[in-house]
Amino acid sequence: MNGTQISLENPKSLSKLSDDEFQALLLEGVSRTFALTIPQLPEKLYSAVANAYLLCRIVDTIEDETSLSPEQKKYFCSEFINVVKTGVNSEPFAVELAPLLSKQTIPAEHTLIHVLPRVIEITHKFDPNQIEALACCVETMAEGMPIYQAMDLRGGLATMADMDKYCYYVAGCVGEMLAKLFCHYSPEIAQHREQLLTLSVSFGQGLQMTNILKDIWDDAQRGVCWLPQDIFTETGFDLRNLTPETNDENFRKGLEHLISIAHDHLHNALIYTQLIPAHETGIRNFCLWALGMAVLTLRKIKQNLDFNKSSQVKISRNSVKATILATKLAGRSNSMLSLLFNLAGRGLKTPDWTYTTLSSKSMSDL
Repeated sequence: MNGTQISLENPKSLSKLSDDEFQALLLEGVSRTFALTIPQLPEKLYSAVANAYLLCRIVDTIEDETSLSPEQKKYFCSEFINVVKTGVNSEPFAVELAPLLSKQTIPAEHTLIHVLPRVIEITHKFDPNQIEALACCVETMAEGMPIYQAMDLRGGLATMADMDKYCYYVAGCVGEMLAKLFCHYSPEIAQHREQLLTLSVSFGQGLQMTNILKDIWDDAQRGVCWLPQDIFTETGFDLRNLTPETNDENFRKGLEHLISIAHDHLHNALIYTQLIPAHETGIRNFCLWALGMAVLTLRKIKQNLDFNKSSQVKISRNSVKATILATKLAGRSNSMLSLLFNLAGRGLKTPDWTYTTLSSKSMSDL
């Protein structure tokens, strides 16, 4: 390598890497979780899913950048949709956006924007159906997320349906894209296409709701609350009064209801995974690791409803290892997976209280 060390701190050095090595290094920088789970996928899926995650992360970087005004975010999101769809103008896009990023954006995301043209170049090496799946997801995400930039979210979202919509824009559309890529990869999986597409939205919502519940207090420090007021109105708590010092039984009861809803979505994630053929162990592991970690996180939240730091409900490395081991042992058996889910998710449902999980997208076709 002529003595030049390859690292994310030196974007030019990444040009020496193969496409897969390039995307793997970027993934390690921006998401340890996906750097762990995406390599489980079959070789023919790895590159497209890794690229998809990087595209979504670019949208996230724009949305989370505090130095950009809502108008600038809307502009860059709109431009990025065109870049992903057409594959052109990626260089001027990156040159325009990169100097506007602040120090609050992590170094790996600065690098991601610098090397964005190569990410787009990889996108347009895929099959047209794969490109369409990726572009559709980016378009949904980049059009939906700016809607929330203009909202005052200090008192939370108005209703559970609003939370459903938000989760769809940031995670449900990703689930749909993955289902499309899985169906493109395997005709056997494509036999369940419509069912998988519907369940994939619920899968994404279950994971996103878990993140929202875990990060309540990190979000509160930024003046943002993604919780739905109508759920807490039912229990008698006003989210405008929420602070890290909140010690209110009615708030904890609302949290329990949201945990119960998230659990129902994760149960749909289990059904989704069980529709994947048992011999597709890589895809099953990819799904099960995310599902298992989400269930364990919900358990920690349920056991610590008075937590006021996300670190208090973060699952341990040993729990991650246990999830990986258990899913590897039981991953081929649908009955064993159901048993594991029921054991791990015991107590997450709120007795004598129900909420339909069908509101985010119609699941009537199932």
